[in-house]
Amino acid sequence: MLDAALIEQIAEELLTAHRERAVVPLLTARHPGMSVEDAYAVQMRWADRRTEAGHRVVGHKIGLTSRAMQAATGITEPDYGVIFDDMVLENGCGVPYDAFSNVRIEVELAFVLARPLRGPGCTIFDVLSATAYVVPALEILNSHIAMAGRTIVDTISDNAAMGAMVIGGRPVPVSEVDLRWVGALLYRNQSIEETGLAAGVLSHPANGVAWLANKLAQHGAGLDAGELVLAGSFTRPTWVDRGDTVHADYGALGAITCRFE
Repeated sequence: MLDAALIEQIAEELLTAHRERAVVPLLTARHPGMSVEDAYAVQMRWADRRTEAGHRVVGHKIGLTSRAMQAATGITEPDYGVIFDDMVLENGCGVPYDAFSNVRIEVELAFVLARPLRGPGCTIFDVLSATAYVVPALEILNSHIAMAGRTIVDTISDNAAMGAMVIGGRPVPVSEVDLRWVGALLYRNQSIEETGLAAGVLSHPANGVAWLANKLAQHGAGLDAGELVLAGSFTRPTWVDRGDTVHADYGALGAITCRFE
């Protein structure tokens, strides 16, 4: 295990990288013995520092839940990160490109919880029972750690590469739709870049939320009522440049549009 001083040092390095829109060398190359638990300790200290600075936690994200994402990153197990209030953007927004070190987009569903969820033993049925509604969402990935050669330890430390999210479309109760068959077409500048079905997330996106509740229980935490949970991408990440317009068509669930300025 890394000692508290080194965890603080790494968290500070990542906070500085965020402020300066920088990318730092791989943590695992510099700290070869660093474990997944060390990475979550860094993430928690980073999150504490943001909270101390006046930001508010509004939810969690789950990453690397689909075969498409695992194949794209070379990482074979899910991870999670924290969503703060300043990361949630509205449909139709202009996104400041310079706010990020790099920009990729993922297509997801967000669960909004009506009741708390606690593991261990949380199941898909518990998730569906506790969910107020689901809504289309785009995740904006932002990596502060070099991507070539990174491991899940690097990614977790970097808050699972969470940059921001855009919510849009039509909120729907889970009883009104078979979430496995929710699909989306992702356009960048009028050209389709990716398509996918939400079943790509662990066979059902609610399984991702159950995984998260059970993983958080290992760290003495859980999901609260009112939390927003990004359930994981069902497309590969799409690179975005300054000036690009991104549009995601979720069919009956509506659409999301944003422009990177």
